[in-house]
Amino acid sequence: MAAQKSAHTQPPASERPHPDAGRRSQRSRRAIYDAALALVAEVGYPKTTIEGIAARAGVGKQTIYRWWSSKADVLLEAFLDLGDQAAQAAGQETYAIPDTGDLAADLKNVLRATVDELRDPRFEAPSRALAAEGVVNEKLGREFVTKLLEPSLQLYVDRLRSAQEAGDLRPEVDPRIALELFVSPLAQRWLQHTGPISHEYTDTLVDYALHGLAPR
Repeated sequence: MAAQKSAHTQPPASERPHPDAGRRSQRSRRAIYDAALALVAEVGYPKTTIEGIAARAGVGKQTIYRWWSSKADVLLEAFLDLGDQAAQAAGQETYAIPDTGDLAADLKNVLRATVDELRDPRFEAPSRALAAEGVVNEKLGREFVTKLLEPSLQLYVDRLRSAQEAGDLRPEVDPRIALELFVSPLAQRWLQHTGPISHEYTDTLVDYALHGLAPR
């Protein structure tokens, strides 16, 4: 009787609240991102598997294969998401280096933010693991350079071209080469532990790059 009464007092199925499928999918994606980044930091890229990511995230591996075709795709999207979170935390809505009219200040600000990201344990450990694997795994290295690194470098190219248009850089300067004067030393120092990275260090890189080393 109690069961019958309960059944009769429930609202029709059409009136019952439905689970938010979109929210559930987003939670699953977030869990997969976190699991992939944590796993590659702990065991390295070669030992990271779709099955391991699924188990760590608490989802079925078919869920992962429904959205991604490989672990490289999962990790790439996880890194892009990590960058989105960092931009949101900084209140940045668009992917561009701000143009305040002061090139040195703009470059110093974005490089300081890069230092903060490189020293963030959430980013540092998986980044090192993938950077190491990219040296010996040419396909993975090309994929991450093309999809992750080059779009970031293009932001520097755009800002340096804007500086050229404003007359703050010589017109014959190649922005793609120029950006390496401050980006590459930072990457080398971080990857190879040749010295500490700090805001003061990247500020100095910008000053040396923009003003040169010869007496003025």
